[in-house]
Amino acid sequence: MACTYTRRVRMTAGACVFSALIATCVLQLPASAKPGNLRLITDGNWEDILTGEWMIEFFAPWCPACQQLQPVWNEFAEWGEDLGVNIAKVDVTEQPGLSGRFIITALPTIYHCKDGVFRRYQGARSKDDFLSFIDEKKWQSIEPVSSWFGPSSFLMKAMSGLFKLSMFIRNCHNYLTEQLGVPVWGSYGIFALATLISGLVLGLVLVFIADFAFPSRRFAPNYHHRKLPAGQARLLQQLEDEQEADGEEEDDDEEYSGKTEEWQRADGADVLRRRGVGVPEEDT
Repeated sequence: MACTYTRRVRMTAGACVFSALIATCVLQLPASAKPGNLRLITDGNWEDILTGEWMIEFFAPWCPACQQLQPVWNEFAEWGEDLGVNIAKVDVTEQPGLSGRFIITALPTIYHCKDGVFRRYQGARSKDDFLSFIDEKKWQSIEPVSSWFGPSSFLMKAMSGLFKLSMFIRNCHNYLTEQLGVPVWGSYGIFALATLISGLVLGLVLVFIADFAFPSRRFAPNYHHRKLPAGQARLLQQLEDEQEADGEEEDDDEEYSGKTEEWQRADGADVLRRRGVGVPEEDT
C-alpha cells in the first residue's frame, strides 16, 4: 500500500510540473497575436483585393527564397487582423494569369494594395519590417503602379491571356512528351504546324474583314480612267463616244431602211444626187 501511494504522489507531481511548463509557454506568447488568416488568391477571386488594404506575396513552391520567406510571412499573417490588413499569397505555378496580370519577373514579389491602388514592396523582409511598413504607413512614400499597368487595365488583361496561353502550351507539350511518348522534336513540329495553320486562317479572316469594311477602289466606276494619263484617258473617252455614235447610226439605218429615197428636182427633171465622201460636186 505504501508503494502504491508513493507512485500516485509522483504521478501527480509530474502532471503539475508539466502543466506549469505549458502555462509558462502560453504566457510567453505575444498577448495581441491571433490565429493567422492567410488567404489564397486565385484567378477566380483576385478582384477581392481591389477593396480594402492588402499585402500579397507571389511565390513558387520550387523557389528557395520563397521557402525561406514563408515562415516569416505566416507569422506576419497572424497580425493581419490587429493591423486591419488582409495578408494573402499567390502561387504563380497554379495561377499563371495573375503572374501575367502583375508582371511577376522575380520571386518572391510582394505588393501592397489600398483600395485598388497597387505599390510594389521593396524593403527588408522580416516580420518587424512588414509590421512597421503597415503600422507606420510607409507605403505612402512609394509611387503607385501606373493605371496603364494596373491589373484591371486592358493591357494587363491581354498579358494575363498570353501567360495562360503559354501555360496551356507547356501543359500540352508535357502531355505529348510524357504521357503519349512523342519525341521532343515531334512536339515542336506539331506546335510549329499548328502555328502556321492558325496564322493562315487568321490572315484570311482579316483580309475578308478588310475587304468587307473597305472595298477595293478597283471596283469603283471610272477607276481605270483615273489611273491612265490625261491624254490616254481623253482618247479612250473619244473611242467610247464614237462607238456609241456608230451604234446610234445603225439604229437609225434600221429605222429608216424601209423608206423611199428622196429625189430632188432640178430644172424640171428628176435628178438623183449622190456624192461620195471627198468627191467634189460637179457644175450643172
